Amino acid sequence: MSMSPTSYREARQGAQFNFTPGQVLARKYEVLDRVSARASGELYRLSEQATGIERTAKFFSPQVDPKNRIAGACALKMHRLRHCDIQVQYRTQETISVDGRDVTFLVSDFFQGEELPKFIARQPGARLSVFEGLHLLHALAIGVDQVHRLGEAHGDLAPDNIVLRRRGLGFRVKLMDLKPGLQSRQEDFTSDVQELLQIFHQIIGGSKTYVSLPAPVKALCNLRRKSASAPKLRHAGDLRLHLETLSWT
Repeated sequence: MSMSPTSYREARQGAQFNFTPGQVLARKYEVLDRVSARASGELYRLSEQATGIERTAKFFSPQVDPKNRIAGACALKMHRLRHCDIQVQYRTQETISVDGRDVTFLVSDFFQGEELPKFIARQPGARLSVFEGLHLLHALAIGVDQVHRLGEAHGDLAPDNIVLRRRGLGFRVKLMDLKPGLQSRQEDFTSDVQELLQIFHQIIGGSKTYVSLPAPVKALCNLRRKSASAPKLRHAGDLRLHLETLSWT
């Protein structure tokens, strides 16, 4: 029912479909623009012709998913996570013919926001301040904690999978994709935590700013290493609690 973790990671590159704005798909969706592209498929913003409601749609490459098993597994996992605020809400599955091949796509709600890499690129020094980064990490930890509490690991926490917008002192965030077929073992939950910490490390400047970081933040960044985080931050809830009780003395 799923790809191996290795083959899934190797599939994250390149565009394939190149649908154009104004093109009509399945006789009911108008293409607005492409959000992102990977070898596993592409993410587009669509408009329902009948209502004008905007949607996002993940198109699965027939080379990567010839029997629609990955698409089906993704749909089921998105449905199981439908009450998680951080996950885009799945609506329906469609199939169209592209160059004589069936292509499946999953239609989800549209979230008005900006991809994390583009957002970071606009910031002074192309990075967030420490406290802004902590606010964003906390928002992500809260969201992924909901996923983990349902016994699921997300498996695809990466900057290009995060869409966000500012809300008050913090951020509202959504995850646009996920990895199907995980066994939800402890190592999968821990990997999610490590990926969140790696994202935090990157958005506050990475190795270029590490020396100047406050000691508690240095210690937090060090937890992104597998050997360090495994005994302490096993789930996203552990990371959320760690952030909420972070000592600055």
